[in-house]
Amino acid sequence: MYIPIILGTGRKGRQSEKAANFMMQETTKAGLESEIIDVRDYRIDATDSTGESPQAKKLAEKIVKADGLIIVSPEYNHGYPGELKMMLDMLYKEYAGKPVGFCGVSAGGLGGSRAVEQLRLVSIEFHMLPIREAMYFSTVQSLFDEKGNIKDESYFKRVETFLDEMIKYIKNNIKGKSK
Repeated sequence: MYIPIILGTGRKGRQSEKAANFMMQETTKAGLESEIIDVRDYRIDATDSTGESPQAKKLAEKIVKADGLIIVSPEYNHGYPGELKMMLDMLYKEYAGKPVGFCGVSAGGLGGSRAVEQLRLVSIEFHMLPIREAMYFSTVQSLFDEKGNIKDESYFKRVETFLDEMIKYIKNNIKGKSK
């Protein structure tokens, strides 16, 4: 199974990168094929909504190949980054039927939950299948050590539950398509 991880912010000093790297490590440890799709690599002009840009075509290749997606997004001012919205909006039909899981990241105690709730609504419009489980990386500035290793051991069990649900959604989705 190929489940890429979308890193949804291009900010300098982004803390979400630590969470994305942790998810990547755990996804591959679970025997899944993955890669990080960095929003920095898919920037477009704000007025480009054609879906015909080289970035859109490159993204479409990855999304079409994907069995499911994981989106890691920080919460900025109670929402998710505009650059993530612009990247997602480059495509539409390519997302249909794909299970998607969300990982919120924040400096505060809610772990990006408001951004995750907004992303759930957007994913439904794309005809994606949002899984119930989510990962919330709260107080991210102290959650990882200086080398980027997670310090809270409970996250290993949380990500296992998250990935188990993602795999179930993908398997059910594959079964449904073969009927």
